[in-house]
Amino acid sequence: MLKQLRTSVFAAALAGASGAAAASAAAPAPLDVQGYLALHGRDPDARIAYGSAPSQFVELFKPAGAGPFPVVVLVHGGCWTVQFGGITQMRDMAGYLAARGIAVWNVEYRRVDEAGGGYPGMYDDVADAFDRLKQDAPALGLDVTRLVAVGHSAGGHLAQWAASRHKLPAASPVYRAAPLAVPVVISLGGLADLRHEAALIKSSCGRDMAQLAGAASAARPDIFADTSPAELLPSGVRTLLITGALDTISPPRVAHDYARRATAAGDDAMAVILPGASHYDEVAPAAPAWPTTYAHIRQALALD
Repeated sequence: MLKQLRTSVFAAALAGASGAAAASAAAPAPLDVQGYLALHGRDPDARIAYGSAPSQFVELFKPAGAGPFPVVVLVHGGCWTVQFGGITQMRDMAGYLAARGIAVWNVEYRRVDEAGGGYPGMYDDVADAFDRLKQDAPALGLDVTRLVAVGHSAGGHLAQWAASRHKLPAASPVYRAAPLAVPVVISLGGLADLRHEAALIKSSCGRDMAQLAGAASAARPDIFADTSPAELLPSGVRTLLITGALDTISPPRVAHDYARRATAAGDDAMAVILPGASHYDEVAPAAPAWPTTYAHIRQALALD
């Protein structure tokens, strides 16, 4: 199914190539960080706490009707810090999806510069948010058999990690038995290979690995073994990595490298590069790149 959609996307790009030069003058500029921070959407239908800390909650965006509805679990980015927005900006995407029959579980979590964030708290939060969906879905009219996790930037890392939790070593502090099953994950400009992308993460986000993955110890000598999705391959999860061609925070090379590594391990993975798009266009419904993101979400939920 992913191959079929990839073919259609590439065919459309080729068909429009002859008019690209003329169209480029009228095309909107790629979204920058200021444009991203200005994104907003409607208020959620419910706010559900999964812990007592201020950042331990999810926002539910629910379509009209009785359901049960397919679900997107949305994990915001922002370089794992409170400095660059996050859950508020994702409301733009969440409202768009809910208006089209798709429920959204918009996840907030403690970041590295919040009390209790970093390792293991940030991972505990994401795990608890996903598993709260598993618990509450029947009462809320949500169908978790039709589910895709979608993460942007740092949220791509966390969404991919959440989808791979069943591969965590049982001795890990962030291990949970019987986690919510996530069959497909879509990473939008994600940074999920902590070991191999440490230098990029430092230059793009200013984050040290100790902030994201904790400190090594005799009991935990490899800090990436339970924090980096790339170390949990093969996970059996279908992974789509969508990245803007002009992305300088998580360049296209990152998506291609992860897809190759996942495929070599035996997983179904594919990189999709959005022409003329930045690090932020794939999460903005008004951006020219959005129809590609939306089409892949619908495909993941078997709606097309």
